[in-house]
Amino acid sequence: MLSEKDFKPVTLEDRDIFCEHYARYPQVHSDNTFANMVCWNHYADYRYAVAGDAIMISSTIGGETTYRAPIGPKNRDLIEAVVELAARTGGERPLLTLDPDSTAWIREVYPALPLHPDRDFFDYIYKTDDLALLPGGEYLNIRRNLNKFRRAFSYRVEPITRENIDEVLEFLIVWCEWKDCDSVPILSYEREAVLFAMEHFFDLHLCGTIIRVGESIGAISVVGHLNERTAVVHFEKALPEAYRGIYRAINAETAAALTDRYLCLDRECDMGVPGLREAKMRYKPHHMVEVHYARKEDIQAILG
Repeated sequence: MLSEKDFKPVTLEDRDIFCEHYARYPQVHSDNTFANMVCWNHYADYRYAVAGDAIMISSTIGGETTYRAPIGPKNRDLIEAVVELAARTGGERPLLTLDPDSTAWIREVYPALPLHPDRDFFDYIYKTDDLALLPGGEYLNIRRNLNKFRRAFSYRVEPITRENIDEVLEFLIVWCEWKDCDSVPILSYEREAVLFAMEHFFDLHLCGTIIRVGESIGAISVVGHLNERTAVVHFEKALPEAYRGIYRAINAETAAALTDRYLCLDRECDMGVPGLREAKMRYKPHHMVEVHYARKEDIQAILG
């Protein structure tokens, strides 16, 4: 029987396990990426277990544990073991699917189990060229505002390297002071996550873009690999009060730096924040990666 004790924390030392596994079973949602899990582990307590050729992931936030469909070849016994473990030890929403295949698989095995969409955690996927070039009338207002920034500020774009990464860390400290990260719990967690990402930037095979206005860094992005078609923007930080319109610039410049490698960009979810949702929709996503969950009472009902 599958047990909580079979799951161990995701650590930096597990990178090769996940890289090799995801090369065979590519992911489509940012929350399953190794970089996301290891950077946010202080918040979500990501754990994993290996069974045969499959990896199973759990996360615990605020004492509520959620399990995900196994990543690997379809194995009915294994999915049943995960669902039973979710019913025994999970929170109120103990089962999560982060891709269409997993959702379809669970519906095939448990046709009577309701799976509910969680819109707050749908990932936004954009065409990289669209974000870089902002073509056509639907991007007219964004293009105008970006051009205002370009007329107002003389800036240059550079990648994050070993030579400037200390400056990026200094910029993030300034950003946290501006956002008053200590006063908002989720921002405090995010500060730890982005600082971890920078401290282990090269170990995590991340890349990034800097916008420098004069000699000062005004914005940065941190990007990772999701699959062969798609990169994921894990973090994007700027000082818009000092440089009005700079978020539009870092968005466009990040995409421009990736057009030769990735067809799409995953800009993660909006967490249900109204202003953030409006901003993400304004950029016209190509599609969304849906997230579904099952309620504990429903799982227990079908298991009898």
